[in-house]
Amino acid sequence: MKQVEDSEILEKFSNIKTRDEAFNLLLNKYQQKIYWHIRRLVIDHDDTDDLVQDVFIKVWKNLENFRSDSQLYTWIYRIATNESITFLNKQKQRNNTPLDEVSGELEETLVASSYFDGDKIQMKLQKALLKLPEKQRLIFNMKYFDDLKYEEIAAITGTSVGALKASFHIAVKKIETFMLNEDITF
Repeated sequence: MKQVEDSEILEKFSNIKTRDEAFNLLLNKYQQKIYWHIRRLVIDHDDTDDLVQDVFIKVWKNLENFRSDSQLYTWIYRIATNESITFLNKQKQRNNTPLDEVSGELEETLVASSYFDGDKIQMKLQKALLKLPEKQRLIFNMKYFDDLKYEEIAAITGTSVGALKASFHIAVKKIETFMLNEDITF
């Protein structure tokens, strides 16, 4: 199936008769990417599903106000990132839990999840990611897993490219250290 261009989605969305079709095209193109972007941040499948719904509701409500000064997927990723960070902050506040303990709770969720089907090395990588500060984990995920360019990540996060490169480099070093210092039993 041919991948539809963002310009075609926006054009269809601008016409009230093809608005639903446009939104279905948008969902087909971005829903899975957004799911995995959020999932790597919040870990839990059910929370991720809820957040994906919230993101696309916001997209639906605000798409007619979308200005084409950024790319559509950058705008959607920004919404998804903000929703994820808001969710994690609420979780922290609700439980009155320091961030390092939230990471521990996320790790427990990851280990107990029936939706995680990775091998031991993948589990170890996910645990290493949970040890990173939120911003480094976000940047690492977008660069490594989502394969976004630094310029795209800068547009999503509002951070300079230089700062992103430094954060990514530091995150990689921390992950390498964690991976080398933790035992993997096969």
